[in-house]
Amino acid sequence: MRRVLRIAIPALLILGWLVAAGIGGPYFGRVDEVTDNDQTAYLPASAEATTVQERLPDFLGDDTVPAIVVFTSDTELTDAQLDELRSVTDGLDGLAGVAGDEVSPVIPSEDGRAAQVFVPVDSAADVAGVVDALRDELASEAPPGVTANVTGPAGFSADLRDAFSGIDGILLAVALVAVGVILVIVYRSVLLPLLVLMTSTFALCVALVINWWLAHEGILVLTGQTQGILFILVIGAATDYSLLYTSRFREELARHAGDRAAATRASLRGSVEPIIASGGTVIAGLLCLLLSDLGSNKSLGPVAAIGIATAILSALTLLPSLLHLTGRVAYWPRRISTAPRRARDDQHTGGYAAVGRFVGRHARAVWIVVLLVLLVGAVGLTQLRADGVPQSDLIIGGSDASTGQQRLGEHFPDGAGTPAQVVTAEDDLQQVADVLLTHPGVDSVSVVAADSPSGTAPVTEDGIQPLGPPGTPAPAPTVDDGDVLLQATLTDAADSDAATETVRDLRAELHDLARVGGVTATAIDTHDASVHDRNLIIPLVLVVIAVILMVLLRAIVIGLVLLATTVVSFATALGVSALIFNDVLQLPGADPAVPLYGFVFLVALGVDYNIFLMTRVREETLHRGTRPGLLAGLSVTGGVITSAGLVLATTFAALAVIPIMFLLQLAVIVAFGVLLDTFVVRTLLVPALAHDIGPAIWWPSRLRHGTTDGSATTDGGARHARGGS
Repeated sequence: MRRVLRIAIPALLILGWLVAAGIGGPYFGRVDEVTDNDQTAYLPASAEATTVQERLPDFLGDDTVPAIVVFTSDTELTDAQLDELRSVTDGLDGLAGVAGDEVSPVIPSEDGRAAQVFVPVDSAADVAGVVDALRDELASEAPPGVTANVTGPAGFSADLRDAFSGIDGILLAVALVAVGVILVIVYRSVLLPLLVLMTSTFALCVALVINWWLAHEGILVLTGQTQGILFILVIGAATDYSLLYTSRFREELARHAGDRAAATRASLRGSVEPIIASGGTVIAGLLCLLLSDLGSNKSLGPVAAIGIATAILSALTLLPSLLHLTGRVAYWPRRISTAPRRARDDQHTGGYAAVGRFVGRHARAVWIVVLLVLLVGAVGLTQLRADGVPQSDLIIGGSDASTGQQRLGEHFPDGAGTPAQVVTAEDDLQQVADVLLTHPGVDSVSVVAADSPSGTAPVTEDGIQPLGPPGTPAPAPTVDDGDVLLQATLTDAADSDAATETVRDLRAELHDLARVGGVTATAIDTHDASVHDRNLIIPLVLVVIAVILMVLLRAIVIGLVLLATTVVSFATALGVSALIFNDVLQLPGADPAVPLYGFVFLVALGVDYNIFLMTRVREETLHRGTRPGLLAGLSVTGGVITSAGLVLATTFAALAVIPIMFLLQLAVIVAFGVLLDTFVVRTLLVPALAHDIGPAIWWPSRLRHGTTDGSATTDGGARHARGGS
C-alpha cells in the first residue's frame, strides 16, 4: 500500500493540475472581456475628477466617450472637399456604437487646411472596436489628398488596447522561450526544463482563471498593465522556486543514493520554508498596495498575490510530483552521482566557493568598496523625472491618436476636443465663466444647452450668446439638480504641463464655486494619488519585510542588514535606470507609479534571494558555525541564485516587447536591479557584511554565542576577525 501511495499521490496531483490548466488555458483569449483601461475608473471616489465624471451623463445624456476626427491637407481645403467630408461624416451614424444623432458638423480650421468632427462613442460598446471601424471607414472614404486621424479619449483608448493586445501572445511567447533557453543552459538537460516550464505555465493558467472571475464579478480591476505584470511575475517566480527545489532534489538524490521517495521528503523539508517565506514576503509586499488610493495600484496587489500563491503551490506540489515520478531521468543526459557523499566540511568546491574564500579573506574591504560603488550609482536618483508623461507619449513609437493630437494642435487650439469640464450651480454660472475667461490658459468657454443645435452655447463676459440671427434668444443651459456644466477649451494640449498648471490654478480659484474635471484633471488626480501611494506604501513594505526577515531568521541584526542592502540595491537600480531613461532611451519622463512598482518588485523579489541564501547559511551554521556556514551556504546556493536571477531578469525584460512606456521602464528597472542583486549584492555585499560582523549577526538568538539548544558548535574563523574559513 505504501508503494502504491508513492505513485498514486503524485499522479493524482499531476492530474489535478492538468485539469486546472485545461480549464484556465482558454481564458488567455478572453482577458479583453474583463480588462478596463479607463484611467478615470482607477481614481478614488473622492477625487474631484471622479465626481465630475459621474455627473457628465446628467448633462450630456447617454454616457459616451468622445472621438475626435481630424482631417488635414497640405493645401487649403476646397469647397468640394468640405462637401465630401460632410457627406462622409453624415454616413458615420450607420456605424455600430456611434451616437449618430450627436455627431458634430464639420468644423474647418482658421487656416483652412484642416477640419475636425466630434464623434461620440457609446461607452457601453466596444470602444476600441468602434474606433477601429471608424478608422477603416475614414481611410476608404476620405477625399484624395486628405488624411484622417482619430484621436481624443476614444482614440487613445483604442491605441492602448492595440498596444496591450500582444500581452497574451508575443509577451508570453518571448518570456517562455527566453526562460526555456536559460533553463537548458543551466540544467544541460532535455526533460527538466520542460518540467519547470510546465510548472510555471500551469501556475499561470490557474492564476489567470481565478483573477478573470474575480474581475468579471467586479471584485477587483484587471488592467492591461496588471495583466502583463501578472504573466511575467508568475512565470518568473514559479521558475525561481522551481530552481530552488530542483537544486535541492538533485542534492538529496545523491545523498540518498538515488532513493526518490527519501529524496523527495528531504527536498520538501529543505525547500518548503524558504519557498513559502520568499513567496510570502512578496505577497505581503503586494498586499500593502491595498492601501493605495489609486485603483490601478490597489488592484495589482491581490491580482499579483494570487499569481505568487499559485506559483508557490505549483512549485511545492506539481514539480515535486513530476520529479518524484521521473527521478534521475529528469536530469538526463547529466548523471546524478549516488556514490557515498564526502564529509560536510570537504564540499567547498566550485566558483562560488572560491568567491566565498575571497570574501572571507577581504571581507571589510569588499563590502566597503561595493557599498561605495552602489552609492555612486544611486546618485542618479536625482535625475529621475517621475512627474508623469503626456498621454500622447504613453505608446512608444507613436500612434494614430498621438498623430491626430499633434495635427489637431497645429490647426486648432491645442485643447480643442478635450475641454475642462466644470460643474457649478446655475446661479454661479456667470461668475465661474468670468474666472475661466480671464485665465490666459483658457481659449473659450461654452455651456451645455440641450436646445442648442450643437449641444452647447458660447459664454462670454456678456453671458450666454445666441446662435441665430439678431434677436434670437440665447439657449437655456441644461440644469440638473440646480447645477450646470461649463466646458473650457484650453489653449494648450490637455496632456501638457501648461494645461496641468492651468487646471490647478482654476481649481484653486474656483475651490468654493465649482468642481473641475476632464482629461487634464483626471491626469492631475492620478498623479497626486500616485505620489500619495508612493509615500505611504514604500515605508510600509519596508516594515513588513523587515518583520518577516527577523521572524524567519530568528535574528534582528541580520534582518536589518538584509533589508538595508536591498534598499541600497534598489536605489542604485533606480538611479542607473534614470540615466538610461534620460540619456540612452531619451524618454520624456516617467509615471509617478514607476518608482513604486519598481520598489515593490525589486525589494520583495530581491529579498527572495536573501532568503534563499541566509536560510541555507543558518542551516549550515547549526553544524559548522557562522563563518564556515556562510561559505557553505554561498557555495551551495550561489548557482541557484544566479540561475534564478537570470530567469527573473529575463522575464521582466520581456515586458519591453509591449510598446507601453510604463512597462518598458519597469522592465529596465527590475531587470537591472535583479541582476545587480544576483551578481553583486547577494554574492559580495551580503556575505562580506555577514562575515565581518560574525556571529553577532544572529543576535538575539543563541547562534550569536556559537551554541544552539545548549549544544556546542564551532565557529571556524571566529578566532580571527577576517581569517579564511
